Amino acid sequence: MTRFSYIMIDQLPVRETELSELFTYVKECGYEGVELNLTPDVLANLDNIDVAARAVGLVIPSFLTGAAYSDGLCLSSPDPDIRRRTVELLAGYVKIARRFDAILVFGLLQGLLSDESHVALANERIVSGLRQVGGVAHDNGVDIVVEPVNHLQVGFNNSVAEVRELIDNIGSPALRPMVDTIHMNIEDRSVTQPILDCGSTLRHVHLCESNGAMLGSGHIDFGSVLNALDQVGYEDFASVKIYRKVDLRDGIKGGLAHLKDCR
Repeated sequence: MTRFSYIMIDQLPVRETELSELFTYVKECGYEGVELNLTPDVLANLDNIDVAARAVGLVIPSFLTGAAYSDGLCLSSPDPDIRRRTVELLAGYVKIARRFDAILVFGLLQGLLSDESHVALANERIVSGLRQVGGVAHDNGVDIVVEPVNHLQVGFNNSVAEVRELIDNIGSPALRPMVDTIHMNIEDRSVTQPILDCGSTLRHVHLCESNGAMLGSGHIDFGSVLNALDQVGYEDFASVKIYRKVDLRDGIKGGLAHLKDCR
């Protein structure tokens, strides 16, 4: 049975009392975990986050890594120093993931076409970098999931099929595919067939409405998505992602309530 977490993209308070109150609310709404974005604030407050999550019985199943793109880091860059620093950063994130028994979500750090316009060359660099990070992850017992992100936000490997091919080319057992409904809505013909195509290799899921707002306000059929996850025997976390037009607490409560209504 799929387990549910809520993504805190950039809304996580750093004060201990506020963090504890927010995590308590997430738990009371029925979630088992919170997915966090490795922003500077999160990186500086991992101890407080760990304590607050454990205190209320929440798991931190996954960390987003894309915030580092704002620091100029990506794997497709023609600058070998940038690629080296990106690999080193991700290898350091592996240690954080191991501490929390979590996975790393990799997507934006592929880069954009403005970083490298030659797609084949960019993919060679991405494969090389992820092969190095994959070795570190495998040695530490950490999974890295590659997120298929739509072409408006990432330059390469936008569909689930492209990500699966990328992972095959990398050849590391630490690399696994994930799906995100908002990106599948743009890049794939179906929001369920890619899940069935991944089958038992699927390692992570983002549940996001077609408009990025409250689940149920767009046209994603989340009931069909959940049924597809059941068909492949998915038992890991699916993270609710809401980032537009909704107050944080309303999104937390309403997101899971909508999914329960879809069952």
